[in-house]
Amino acid sequence: MTTTFAVAHVVAHGEPYDIGFAHGTALKERLRAFLDDGVARLNHLLPTAVSVDSLSGDIAAHRAEIIRSTPRLAEELSGFAAGAGLTPDEATLLQLRREIMGYQRIPTRGDCTTYARPGVLAQTVDLNGNLDDQIAILEVGRGDRRALVLSFAGLLGYLGVNSRGLAVGLNLVLGGQWGPGVPPYLAIRHLLDTATSVESAVSALRSLHFATSRTIVLADATETAWVEVIGDEYRVMTAPESVHTNHFLAPDFTSRDELNVFARNSSLRRLRTAESGLRDLPADAAPDAHFAVLSQPPICVADDGDIRRERTVAAVVLDAKNGALHLRPGNPRLSGTRSFTL
Repeated sequence: MTTTFAVAHVVAHGEPYDIGFAHGTALKERLRAFLDDGVARLNHLLPTAVSVDSLSGDIAAHRAEIIRSTPRLAEELSGFAAGAGLTPDEATLLQLRREIMGYQRIPTRGDCTTYARPGVLAQTVDLNGNLDDQIAILEVGRGDRRALVLSFAGLLGYLGVNSRGLAVGLNLVLGGQWGPGVPPYLAIRHLLDTATSVESAVSALRSLHFATSRTIVLADATETAWVEVIGDEYRVMTAPESVHTNHFLAPDFTSRDELNVFARNSSLRRLRTAESGLRDLPADAAPDAHFAVLSQPPICVADDGDIRRERTVAAVVLDAKNGALHLRPGNPRLSGTRSFTL
């Protein structure tokens, strides 16, 4: 059985405000409906109801850091709000949903699984909130700097590939104090806009203060890396191939890991399965061969009907050499491949 999903494809080139305005305009009705659904579905997930007004202080603190660290993305966010007919707080809230949810310590069966080798990065996207109805592909850029970005529910960034041959993915890790800073999804978009290689991406990351802990996975034509981030602390591992799930791998970060035991066991199982799957893939494996790895359990997490639980809402194969993003929306076992090329 093949499941069909509506995937928006937004093409926006030019100055930051113009890119944001085009993005917001294209998804205006969908984003308004999403925000009206329990405040971007947060009230379906959190133990205590929130409102945009009740979150205004947190939103303002994060926005100040976005303006300071990534001013071009702040300008794009202003255009996005205007195009979508949203208030600045509503537009910023869409970039901060994961930060507002905070640590989720309940038992979980999965989260994102990511692996990379030179020229290719592949991963599942595991989220709660039933976000597979909010997928968009953004084709954005200025001049010869362009990027394909996978987005959910108005995010300016999530993961993607740029025209300079850099692919960027991510994993949730839990550690340190979460607070005002650059949301990791915007940090990834910043890398796609500015970095040209794994080395330059690592350098750019060190200039940002992350709002929350994350692992960023990188691939260019010759090498890969993962970067674990807790606040202003970074641990970097470069290697011919990289595999990461949701527990810290840097030895001095492992004692600070806040992942619950159930989630850690899931993370370990998925790490081993991904490592084995990557070893068996030939260097020139086609996207569908990568999707076969991403579609198998425990890497692929099926829907159990609970909106609060993370499940696989998309799988992506990024071809850094050819500037292509291959997507299977929803459960990758049940959907066909859609391809986008710069």
